Amino acid sequence: MTQVEAADRARLLEVTGYDITLDLTDGHGNPGDGTFRSTTVVTFRCVEPGADTFIETAAQSVRSATLNGTPLDLAGFSAERGLALRGLAAENELVVDADFAFSASGQGLQRSPDPVDKEIYLYSQFETADAQRVFACFDQPDLKSEFTWHVTVPKHWKAISNMPVASVDEAGPGAKTVNFTPSERMSTYITAICAGPYHEVRFTHDGIDMGYFCRASMARYLDADDLHLVTKQGFDFFQEQFGVRYPLPKYDQLWVPDFNAGAMENFGCVTHAEAHYLFRSQVTDFEYEQRANTILHELAHMWFGDLVTMRWWNDLWLNESFAEWASHWCNSEATRFTDAWTTFLSVRKSWGYRQDQLSSTHPVYCEMPDLEAVEVNFDGITYAKGAGVIKQLVAYVGQDAFLTGLRAYFGKHAWGNATFDDLLTELEAASGRELRKFAAQWLETAQVNTLRPLVSLAADGTYASVVVQQEAPADYPTLRTHRIGVGLYDLSGDRLIRRDLLELDVSGEHTEIPALKGVRAADVLLLNDDDLSYTKLRLDERSMAAVVHHIGGIDSSLARALVWNAAWDMLRDAELAARDYVTLVCSGLPLETDINLTTWTFRQAASAVSQYADPAWQAQGWAALAELSRTALAAAEPGSGWQLSWARSFVSAARTPAEQAVLRGWLAGEGVPEGLVVDTELRWTLLQSLSALGAASLDEIEDELAGDRTASGEREAAIARALVPTAESKAAVWAQLTGEADIPNWLNRSLLSGFHSVKQVELTAPYAKKFFDVVADVWARSDSEPAQEFVMMGYPYLQVSEETIALTDTWLARDGQPASLRRLVAEGRDGVLRALKARARDTAAAG
Repeated sequence: MTQVEAADRARLLEVTGYDITLDLTDGHGNPGDGTFRSTTVVTFRCVEPGADTFIETAAQSVRSATLNGTPLDLAGFSAERGLALRGLAAENELVVDADFAFSASGQGLQRSPDPVDKEIYLYSQFETADAQRVFACFDQPDLKSEFTWHVTVPKHWKAISNMPVASVDEAGPGAKTVNFTPSERMSTYITAICAGPYHEVRFTHDGIDMGYFCRASMARYLDADDLHLVTKQGFDFFQEQFGVRYPLPKYDQLWVPDFNAGAMENFGCVTHAEAHYLFRSQVTDFEYEQRANTILHELAHMWFGDLVTMRWWNDLWLNESFAEWASHWCNSEATRFTDAWTTFLSVRKSWGYRQDQLSSTHPVYCEMPDLEAVEVNFDGITYAKGAGVIKQLVAYVGQDAFLTGLRAYFGKHAWGNATFDDLLTELEAASGRELRKFAAQWLETAQVNTLRPLVSLAADGTYASVVVQQEAPADYPTLRTHRIGVGLYDLSGDRLIRRDLLELDVSGEHTEIPALKGVRAADVLLLNDDDLSYTKLRLDERSMAAVVHHIGGIDSSLARALVWNAAWDMLRDAELAARDYVTLVCSGLPLETDINLTTWTFRQAASAVSQYADPAWQAQGWAALAELSRTALAAAEPGSGWQLSWARSFVSAARTPAEQAVLRGWLAGEGVPEGLVVDTELRWTLLQSLSALGAASLDEIEDELAGDRTASGEREAAIARALVPTAESKAAVWAQLTGEADIPNWLNRSLLSGFHSVKQVELTAPYAKKFFDVVADVWARSDSEPAQEFVMMGYPYLQVSEETIALTDTWLARDGQPASLRRLVAEGRDGVLRALKARARDTAAAG
C-alpha cells in the first residue's frame, strides 16, 4: 500500500460497517491450529459509481467472495495484493469467506501455546497494516468504520474485543459464539480480538468498567491493584486535562505472551508485553516506573490516536510523540513517579539523540511513501525527539494555551482523522502565537544542535560575559530557536545548590546573556536546566571541574541527568575518553539517589567499556565497574530495590575467576548478601552470565529449566544456550536463525540476544562476513518484526574494526536491496564507526 493509493481510495470510499465472524476452533470445540475461518461483510459507499478499487485480504485461501451479490473472479487473488473490486455501485456490500493463518511472528492473530497448562492464547496485533491478516478490510487509518465481531471459541475460553459482549450463543459441542456490541467509529489498526482461557480481574472506576487479563499460569503475578491504581490515576488526570470523557463503556488491558513491542493502544482493548511488565520476581522502581509509563502512554492514545486519528502514517510521529509526552507528564503529576521527566531525559531522549545522529536521521515529520517505510520509522525520532519537541512547544505557548488548543482539537475532530496542521491551527488560535516557523524549524529538519557556554570571568570573580554558542553538524546546518533555562549552582560543602534560574530564547550561532554580566560566577553554569529543549549540552571548564567531584550534590535529579547526559554525549562524540567517563561514573554514581538514573547510567558505563574503550584497557574497565557494584551492593539496604540493582550490575560486570565464583556461590545459596533474594529471574541472570563465560554447562541450563518449565523459563533457557561459548554452539544457533524453517518470534529474539555477547567478541568474529551473505534472504522471507530484529541484533556491531566497515560498504554498494533494509544495515555501520573514533580517543588518553 502506498500513500498515493491510500489517498485515492479514501477519496473514493466511505466505509459504513464491518461484520466479522471468526471461527477459532477446529470444529470440535478445541482450539484451532494452522488456520481459522473468517467471514467479513463490509458495507461501503462509492462517490464514483463504476469505479474500481481493491480490498486487502492477506488470507491463505479465499473460499468465496461476492460484491453486491455477484461472485468475484478469484483467479488473480494474492495475499499480497488482496481482492480487486470492479464496477462499484453507490452503495456496496462485499462478503469475503476465507481461511487465514494463525501467526507466530506477533503480527496478525498471534497463537501462543502455554507450556505450563498446554492451553492456547490468542491476541491480535494490527499496527501498521496487519488487520488484513484476520479479516478483509480497507486497511488504512483514514477509512474508519464501525465493527461488529462474532467469535466462536472453546466453551472455557474468554473473548475480548474493543466493545463489551452483547450475547453468547451455543455453537455445537464444546464451543460457543461470543457476539460483541457494534463499535464506535475507529481505524482498522486499533481494532482487536483476543481469546483464550485468560485470567480476569475487574474493577469499576468513574462509571467505566475496567478489566485486567493475563494467562492463567501467570495469574499469581498479575498485581491488579497496582495496575489499576496507575490506570485510574491516568483516567482522572487525562479526562480533566483533555476536557473530554473517555468515550467507550469499558477499558480492558491484557498482558500477553510473545509480544514484539511494549504495548499496543487497541481502542478499549490494550495489549501489553507480559515479558516486560508482569514481574515474576523482585524488581526495582526502574521497572515499576517503566510499566506505569507504558500504561499511561497507551491510555493517552485513547484520545490522541484512537478518538482522533492521523490521516496517514506521515503523522505517526504525532501519535507517538504526544503519547510519549503525555505519559511522562501524567506520571510526574498524578502518580508516585514524580521525577518522571528525569527518566524521560536519561532513558527516552538519549534514544532520540542516538537515533538522530545516525546516517538514517530524518525530520520528525516526513512523508511516508509506503508501508515498508513506516515499519522502520517506529524509532527514537518518532517517539523521543518528537516528544521533546512537544515538550518545548508546551513551554513555548504555555501549558494553559496548549490545553485550550488541544481541547478544541479533540472537540472538532472527534471520531475522525486529522493532521498536525489541524492541531497547529488550534494551538495558534489558543495562544495567539505564530507556530508555522517553529514547526518548520523543529519538525522538518533533521539532526540535533549542541549548546556550549562561552564564559569569560572578570578579575573580581563575576561574569564578564556569557555567550551560548549553538552548533550544528556540517551536513545538517540548521540553527534553531531554543527555549532554555540557565541554572546557576553554588557549592556549599558537598552540595550544589541552585541560586538562580534564567529562562531565555537562544537563536543563531551566538546568543549573549546580558543579564549575567557582573553577576558572581557560579560553580556550575548549566544550560537547558529543567530540560525544556531538545539539544546536546556541553559544560564550561569551571563547571566540569565542579561536577566531576560533586555531581551527586546537585539536589535536582533532572539537573543531574543533564550533566550525566552531557558526559555521555562527550564520550560518544570522542571528546571524553571512555576511561575518564568510567572514572566519573565510579566516583559519582554511589551518591546518586534516583534509581532510574543509576540503573541507566551504569548500563551506559558498561557500553562505554565494551564499545568505546581501548580493548587493551577493557579488563581494567570491567574491574572498576565490578568494584563499584560490589562496594555499593555492600552498602545497600538489605532487601531493597537498590540492593537488587547493584547485584544485577555486579553480575553484568563480573569477568574474573574470583567474580565468577561469587556468582556461582549465589546460585548455590552461598555467600548471598543479607536480604538479597536469589529468585527465579536473578537465577537466570546469574546462569546466563556464567554461560557466556564458559562457566556453566548445558546440563545446568536444562536443570534450571526443569524447575521453571514456563514460557519465561523457555525464553531464558534459549538465551543461556545461545550464550554457550563454543564454535559448535554458535554454528547451531546461526543455523536456526538463518534456516528456511520458521521459528516463533520469542525464540528468534532469544537466540539473537544470546548470539552476540560482549564476552565473546573473538568467537563470533567469523560471522561478520556470514551476516552479509544471508541478511537479504532472511529479510525477504521473514515478517517485518523478526526481519528487523535479525538485522539490528545480528549485525556484527561488536566487531569494531575497519574490516567491518569495509564489509558493510561492499554490501551497501550492491544494487537491488530494499531501502528499509539498507537503512538498518547503514545504522549498524554508524555504530561501528562511532566506536572506532571513541576508541581512538581513549587510546590517546592512555598516553
